[in-house]
Order: sequence, then structure tokens, then C-alpha cells
Amino acid sequence: MSTVDTEVTKRLAEWVCESDFSSVPDAVRDEAARTLLNWMGCAVGGSGHESVDITLRALGPFMGEPQASVLGRTERADVLHASLLNGLSSHVFDFDDTHLQTIIHPAGPVASALVPLAEHRPVSGRDFLHALILGVEVECRIGNAVYPDHYDTGWHITGTAGVFGAAAAAGRLLGLDVQRMCWALAGAATQAAGLREMFGTMLKPFLIGRAAQNGLAAALLAAEGLTGSERALEAPRGFARVLSTKQDFAAICDGLGQSYEILLNTYKPYPCGVVIHPSLDGCIRLKQEHGLTGEDIEAVELRVHPLVLELTGNKTPQTGLQGKFSVYHAVGAALVLGRVGVAEFTDEVVQDPRVTAVRDRVSAVVDDHIREAGAVVTIRLKDGRTVEEVVEEASGSLECPLSDEDMDAKVHALADPMLGEASTREMIRACRGVAALEDAGALARAATPSA
Repeated sequence: MSTVDTEVTKRLAEWVCESDFSSVPDAVRDEAARTLLNWMGCAVGGSGHESVDITLRALGPFMGEPQASVLGRTERADVLHASLLNGLSSHVFDFDDTHLQTIIHPAGPVASALVPLAEHRPVSGRDFLHALILGVEVECRIGNAVYPDHYDTGWHITGTAGVFGAAAAAGRLLGLDVQRMCWALAGAATQAAGLREMFGTMLKPFLIGRAAQNGLAAALLAAEGLTGSERALEAPRGFARVLSTKQDFAAICDGLGQSYEILLNTYKPYPCGVVIHPSLDGCIRLKQEHGLTGEDIEAVELRVHPLVLELTGNKTPQTGLQGKFSVYHAVGAALVLGRVGVAEFTDEVVQDPRVTAVRDRVSAVVDDHIREAGAVVTIRLKDGRTVEEVVEEASGSLECPLSDEDMDAKVHALADPMLGEASTREMIRACRGVAALEDAGALARAATPSA
């Protein structure tokens, strides 16, 4: 093996420890603040979900001192369990950010670890934002090194790569030296887990929380001197060689501090699998343009990227969580209801006869010439007409990003029911101005309702 292949973990640890915030471009800082805001909205919005209630009931009796906030709720938990709960709630709607190159949801593991830690051990907003940027960079670069082979095998890459991001970000806030940062990454490597088989169940968002919790634990253990391999990423029995048939170590180390993966982050306009979004854009445009109702539709034909059927090919979902991974349900809901928000992925809507009637008329075929951000939607109407929409770039993609106004509206829709409109505005201000905060713990306080 070359030097590049034998010192990956150490080189990455050195960069995380030695990075200077003053050298981080303004565009990267701004995107990190948007990433944080989107994550906060999702975490608060998902905090009332049944899966959070279940986790609190199951683990509450075993939690330690109430050190940190459970965002969107009045309960508090120890730092490790707060990271678990906040990670779970941030992903339960599948509305969080997406690094499209790897399909990693970057903020979930990283921010979920940082927010409770910063609340318990005060740090400046500047240091918090820097740690967030570093954590996202670590997890996405590791994801780049093993994707798509690792993902195609069945690993849920947000869990397996995300735990490294959480460990690196938390380690930076804890002031780890290079030796201990290597140990933190080793602790992450030996806890890297997550299976795509869990998609459509409560264990999918639980995994995001566990990646945050495990990464944070790895950093805390390393800070106290718990040792690990210094070659956890690249060794013959390390992460990349055990969990993937592809190992592109240059993708981890080349250009550190010169290019930033967070600039490739995207934010969803719809709370479901991102590969469905182009089809939803097409359906909503056709419904609005032609005034369509469910009763008008004879058949819906989709031409889509191969990942659409691989990830969201469930024709008969029975629950709201399963509906998030069904292009058939999502399209049916869009054409019947004219919108696709959190409310369209409840058990009730998935089982609504009006929606299932249209869902059953939807067919989808793979077209290898269509990009992930594109789709062709053709609708045959009962009156004999055929209407079609070609989507080149889905809304929310890098080429068609959410505006700041769209982001604020999304966050208000998610957080207002939990915090109230005025408090949500304060939370948005805190996120957008995070670098100027004297105490980053203000983020958690802004995202917690009054008792």
C-alpha cells in the first residue's frame, strides 16, 4: 500500500485538529448555517412523533442527569441520550438535508451530537459552526471513498459514515489532540452501523440518533485516553476494507481545507426519499396547469432513474413511514391532494381510498438516460387526452435550490406547531447568526418550548 493508503486516519485527524476557522470561506460558513437551520426545523418538527415517545419511555428510566434539551419538548436528558433523541426526531420525517453525491444526510449525526454537547459545555457559536463544518466534511469524504459499493451492499451510509462526522465534530469541541482524534475516529469506526433494510420503519431515524450518540461517546472516551487503532479507516481490517469493495482513499484526504462537501448539500421540499422529488414536481405542475382531480386520471406513467425503484418501489405501503419510500403513494397523494408535506405521510393518508385509487394506476419504468434529479411524468386522462411533464432538475437540487424564503417557510411549518410562530422566528435568527453567538447553548434554548 502507498503512503496515501496507510496514513488516512492520521491525516484526517491532523486536519480536523489543525483547521483554522479564519481560513474557512464565507460561502462555506453560510451554507453551514443553512444546514443547521434545516436540521433544527426537522428536529423540532419531528419531536412529537410516536418514535420519540417510544424511545423516551423505553430508555428514560436509564438516563443520567438532565444535562441537555430534547429539542421541541420540555423533557431533558443526559447529553448522550439527548443526542440520540434529537437525531431520531431530526430524521423521522425524512425531511433533512442530503449530500446527493452519497445520499448521506449530513447534519443528522453531526448536529445531533454537537447541540447537546454545546449546551452542557459552553462554547462560542464560532467554534460550534467550525466543528459542524469539520464533521460534515469528515463524514461526506468518508462516504465518497466507499460510495456506491458500500451503499449498494445494503449499508445505510448516513449511519456508517455519520458516526465519524459526529466523533470528529465533538472531538474538535473537546479540544482533542491528533493522537486522541485518531482514537475518536477509531471508536467511530468500530461502531459504524446501519442497514437499509430498516427503511420505512422507526429504526431508520433511530439509526441517525445512534450515530450521533456513538460518535459523541467515541470522542468523550478518546478524551479520557481510551485507545484505538490509528489506522481505523484504511487498515486491512479497518472500516473501508471490511465494509466496502471500493476504497478511494484519495477522496478522503485530497484537497482538505481547499474544497468543502457542505457546498454540495441540498434541502428537501418534500418529506420523503429524495429520488421521488422529480416525479412529485412533475405531478404537481400537471395538476396545477390542467386542474386535474383524481377522478380525471386513467393512468400515470413515470420514467425514472434506477434508484427510484430500488429505494422507493413499494407499491402497497401500509404506514406513513412506508409511504416515504413509495413513489406510487407519493405521486398518488400529490395528484389527489395537490401537495406533499408531512401530513401526506400519515397512516391515514396512506390508507385513504382516494389516494390508493390513484396510486394503483401509477406505473414506473427505469430509464438509464434519466439523471437522479430528473423524471418524465405522463398522465393519460379519462377524456382521452395525454399530458406530460419533463423534469430536468428537481426542486431542492443544487441546480434548483431552496431559497432562504423557502427555507424559512419550511422551518415555520415544521416548528410552529411545537414552539409557536414567535419562538420559531427566534430560532431561525439564532441559526442564521450562529457564528456571532457568545454561547452556542442558545441554539438549544431557542428550540425548546416553555414548560
